[in-house]
Amino acid sequence: MTETYTLSDGLVVPKVGFGTYKLNGAQGVNAITSALDVGYRLLDTAVNYENEGTVGQAIARSSVPREKILVSSKLPGRRQHYDDAIATIEESLYRSGLDYFDLYLIHWPNPKTDLYVEAWQALIAAQKFGLIRSIGVSNFLPAHLERLEKETGVMPVINQVELHPYFNQADQRKFDTEHHILTQAWSPLGRSTSNNVLKHPEIVALAEKYHRSAGQIILRWQTQLGVLPIPKSTHVARQRQNLNIFDFELSTEDMATINAISKPDGRIRDQDPAYYEEF
Repeated sequence: MTETYTLSDGLVVPKVGFGTYKLNGAQGVNAITSALDVGYRLLDTAVNYENEGTVGQAIARSSVPREKILVSSKLPGRRQHYDDAIATIEESLYRSGLDYFDLYLIHWPNPKTDLYVEAWQALIAAQKFGLIRSIGVSNFLPAHLERLEKETGVMPVINQVELHPYFNQADQRKFDTEHHILTQAWSPLGRSTSNNVLKHPEIVALAEKYHRSAGQIILRWQTQLGVLPIPKSTHVARQRQNLNIFDFELSTEDMATINAISKPDGRIRDQDPAYYEEF
């Protein structure tokens, strides 16, 4: 995979990353090592995934040099006080066995707790200390982002949000683009529920039309939107498949077809960052 995005601070990132949520222990190490072998170069983890050690172990076991791998982690809501945030970043590095993170994000704004600006100030400091190369956020709405800029003068380079065909985040993507923030997609393929987007008739029809899997259609749609998806799979064949999306292109009409699937209430769960809090 050669296609990349360049963040506003100059960091070059691949157009598809690898999600590690619920990849823990030896099985997690094997899955992540496999992903690196297949060609993924961006690994996404978080303190709340309780697998930063797993990610670090996979990197240590991989034949891919550390400097060619981008590692992203996230600060939990319970650690948003400035001193707590700095210590948490350091502990994350100790657990993972790494000297620095390429990306570090605030996991949720937690607006009722209202410490996200203080947490952002800690990330700015940690970047200056050399603990983090690039700093960003996750699940931040335009109002949260505007406040960060107003109170610190620093905008995130990336905003990781829930984004899939049932919830295409058109307004958020527009705001992010206008402010030079790359939108990253968590749960890019939805999740296996009764509302499985991989089985949506329009997606299935496009998969047949392009002779691709439903997952490849969705991931290609996201990259053509200018979004960075982070799919997860423990199966080598599917890991390869999810990367193999750069040798075809969806037509304008087919992009519109997928966008038309989106619904105002399309979130997988009721996790609206305007009020949802995660610690």
